[in-house]
Amino acid sequence: MWKVSTGKGVKVAVIDSGVNANTSSLKGQVLTDEVPESVAYRATDDYDGHGTTTAELIAGTGAGGGLKGLAPGAKIVPYRVKFDDLKGSAAELSRTPEPAEAIRAAADTDAKIINMSFGALGPSSKEEEAVQYAASKGKLLIAAVGNDGRKAGDTIGYPAAYSYVIGIASVDKSLTVSKFSSSGNYVDLSAPGQGFPGWCDGNFRSYCDDVNGTSSAAAIASGAAALIWSAHPDWTVNQVARALIDTAGRTWAKNDPSKYAGYGLIRPRLVLANRNYDAGPANVDPLAKENGGDLLAKSAASSTSSSPSPSAPSSSASTPSQAPEKGSTGGTSAAGSSTESSNDNTTLWVVLGAAAAVVVVGGGGLAVARARRAR
Repeated sequence: MWKVSTGKGVKVAVIDSGVNANTSSLKGQVLTDEVPESVAYRATDDYDGHGTTTAELIAGTGAGGGLKGLAPGAKIVPYRVKFDDLKGSAAELSRTPEPAEAIRAAADTDAKIINMSFGALGPSSKEEEAVQYAASKGKLLIAAVGNDGRKAGDTIGYPAAYSYVIGIASVDKSLTVSKFSSSGNYVDLSAPGQGFPGWCDGNFRSYCDDVNGTSSAAAIASGAAALIWSAHPDWTVNQVARALIDTAGRTWAKNDPSKYAGYGLIRPRLVLANRNYDAGPANVDPLAKENGGDLLAKSAASSTSSSPSPSAPSSSASTPSQAPEKGSTGGTSAAGSSTESSNDNTTLWVVLGAAAAVVVVGGGGLAVARARRAR
């Protein structure tokens, strides 16, 4: 895929715990001067390593033995937002923006993709308005669906559950939906989310092994979108989203997406391998039915105002969606279904710098239980 595209020219806003721009893999990759001043407070001071891992999976260069991301030619615009694990003084907490503020600010930049590897149990009208505003600006909004698959009250988190956000589930290297991956009607696509090294604290001394979660899957999906958009810079958000959906690996009917893997496993190579790939109409939202209307048409009204209206707070604090799942081996999906092999030779590589490939995921279909997405 990198012979065709490395993501060059595409900027990805990473709304997270901050992004350390000084890791060997991210030097020169983080555009600190492009963060709007209103939300720039300590944007490169990552307080738990989560945002830096996300950024490296998207656009790390692999320099110095660091993590090489799926789109090493892309650039990262960092946002440090307030999650419930942020500890600090009252002054620090007051100056750190809420996710909704960062989403709205990112919408007013030229970043094409907004990665949101975090989630809360309940919706926030302020955050939902920010999402609709970003959608009206033509941004591709990608979010982790959450890691509650093992819990009795398994639910998809927000912002993944909002309209106009592509919710990403996690699969392991055998193409089985990860046991921890949340399931429900708001899963749109799936991507590799297990077996990655990553930063698990704010000290940045060494990677931790096997950092698993839908956060990683969302980052890989954002990287895939960056590869596609770089190869087709004139495409709209609708066309990039449609290309991801139409080429996704699945063993079920496209019009009956799975509540565990959505429309299937991302396979960007199928888009990049075909120079004349037809991504369909530029102005038609491929998820209009799920979103309750066309992406740009329905949300255009929110673009007329850059100030959010007074709104209710989220019902719970946002948290990074990459809670470590140490030792998880997958084996079955959240529903207990196993995978099914495929003859497709599509391969997705994530490389650890000078080391050998750490993850190889075939692009075949996923055999998981299906459920109609009655919204």
